[in-house]
Amino acid sequence: MLIIYTKKGCPWCVGALNFLKEKGLKFEEREVLSSKEFYEELVLKSGQSKAPTVDLNGEILADTDSEALEIFLKNKGELK
Repeated sequence: MLIIYTKKGCPWCVGALNFLKEKGLKFEEREVLSSKEFYEELVLKSGQSKAPTVDLNGEILADTDSEALEIFLKNKGELK
């Protein structure tokens, strides 16, 4: 399962979300500024509070952008 932690108003988050949508990947967005639960989950999983952060089946890519996200997903076999 692909989860992306985002923050409202974050241009890198918008870029990462647009990238995932363009590639047709299924994902769950968890916006952390409006949810204490999602914020705490982000910090627990990644050890930091920056977004966007991606969780792919327990593997974390913290404080990323669309370019690093593409490399990560290709390395994990999610993209060709």
